[in-house]
Amino acid sequence: MKRELFGYEISQKSKSEFLSATDLVRAGNYWRALHKKPFFEIDSYYKSIEFKEFEKTLKNKYGEVRQIGRGRGNQHSWVHPLIFIDIALKISPELKVEVYEWVIDNLLKYRNESGLSYKKMCGILYSKTKAPSTFYKFIEKVADRIKLACGVDDWNKADEEQLKKREKIQDNISLLAEVLNDVERAVDLAIVKGI
Repeated sequence: MKRELFGYEISQKSKSEFLSATDLVRAGNYWRALHKKPFFEIDSYYKSIEFKEFEKTLKNKYGEVRQIGRGRGNQHSWVHPLIFIDIALKISPELKVEVYEWVIDNLLKYRNESGLSYKKMCGILYSKTKAPSTFYKFIEKVADRIKLACGVDDWNKADEEQLKKREKIQDNISLLAEVLNDVERAVDLAIVKGI
């Protein structure tokens, strides 16, 4: 999942909910440069006594809380959302506000829920298909129609309302497909009619 901050994309892992500290520092240092502030040094932050105590407390409660990227190129260092917030607080007050808003929004929740409703919909539609060998083509068309109905080009950039709408359409397709023999009609009714 991607979020935008100061014109930079911030990556988040869907399952662990860890966020990219690498992306955050890049965005934060961009902001700091614009405001003529010295760059934030993540290594100094990680070496501080305050962070070490914080990390230890988090590990005791949540287990692994930091995954450091290794190697060359675009390796990310992934951190628990609470560490992400702590880093943001150290970088800038403006970033602090953005991060607090991210943590309390339901974007990841709706993304995961609509992913589950998609799996359910696919299962029901597949069980009703008369052409299993070409089902993948049918489901691609259904997915494209849902995307169009929700006004989305890229699900990674969808907002909360679009994700809620996707889940509702997928749930309705599932319900209608269970009672109608014609799955294409079920899709049409759910998408076109907004049932």
